[in-house]
Amino acid sequence: MCGLYATLELAAHAGRPRSAAEIAAKYGISLNHLAKVLRALVRARLVESVRGAAGGYRFCGNPKRVTLLDIIALFEDFPGTEPEAAGGGAGEKQALDGVLREIDEITVATLRSVSITALINIVGKQQRSAAPAQGGGAKLAAAGE
Repeated sequence: MCGLYATLELAAHAGRPRSAAEIAAKYGISLNHLAKVLRALVRARLVESVRGAAGGYRFCGNPKRVTLLDIIALFEDFPGTEPEAAGGGAGEKQALDGVLREIDEITVATLRSVSITALINIVGKQQRSAAPAQGGGAKLAAAGE
């Protein structure tokens, strides 16, 4: 999740570099762990390090093409990303293995279909729809006083 949070934060604010400390504070992530994650994102050429007083990290990938699976695969051995050999065993085991393999395939297909841009848009829509509710609640509370 740390890799996804960092990628989304950097891609959503592509205009200016973000410090590791800013990202860690916003998401409640260990700064040491985040530094390791950012190094992996730099190695994958999705993020670049910007030096200087206004430095930090900046997303440099194509947010329309980079998917959730691309980020997750950097940090996790994700089931279903490689074909598995069919195993033997009892009928129940084979049936369960088949169902679990199908779930993995659906999960991989879903993660592969969601781009960073799409997720940023989803977050933006949620924030916009939550803003009137928060503002309206404050107005109602003030009116009731």
